[in-house]
Amino acid sequence: MLRQDSHDAPLFGEDDDHSRLRKSKIRQPLASFFHLFFRTSAILVYLLCDIISSRFIACMVTIILLLSCDFWTVKNVSGRLLVGLRWWNQVDEDGKSHWVFESRKTHSPNRTSSAESRIFWLGLIVCPIFWIIFVFSTIFSFRIKWLAVVILGLVLQWANLYGYVRCKVGGRSNLTSMAKNYLGVQIFKQAMKKTEGP
Repeated sequence: MLRQDSHDAPLFGEDDDHSRLRKSKIRQPLASFFHLFFRTSAILVYLLCDIISSRFIACMVTIILLLSCDFWTVKNVSGRLLVGLRWWNQVDEDGKSHWVFESRKTHSPNRTSSAESRIFWLGLIVCPIFWIIFVFSTIFSFRIKWLAVVILGLVLQWANLYGYVRCKVGGRSNLTSMAKNYLGVQIFKQAMKKTEGP
């Protein structure tokens, strides 16, 4: 089951006709704060855990709690409030699992601001990159005791990223065409800048 309308919040820097009409001020400051707070706190605790505490279990539990709070906050609160997207899994009476990806309608009066959209997508995309780096650095530095923690961080953050990208662009074919269109637009913008000159 897929319900969506892909014109309500800009994704990855795309511009739409309504982006000029939307105010760029942050209308949901608390949701914006917690969208970034838990995920950056988990990264900072991971990076500074040797300085903060020499106890591995205390650091591990703190990171897992922060990652769990981040997953819940992004999935259930900030995605809905900041960009009007939500996703979940439901199991029907036959025991079949159905993923549901929803997007706020374009004519909804509670449209998102471009600043909130940028905060949401930037936090959603950048933080999993850190966890990918942490996975490789953990493997190559032979810090195997941290491997489960960094893999959990990567999985939880990647799940939210995947869910929201699916909400925004729909099926896999839409995702491929969106990536091609985005690259085409970026190449066109660069070509136009070069022809305009200094």
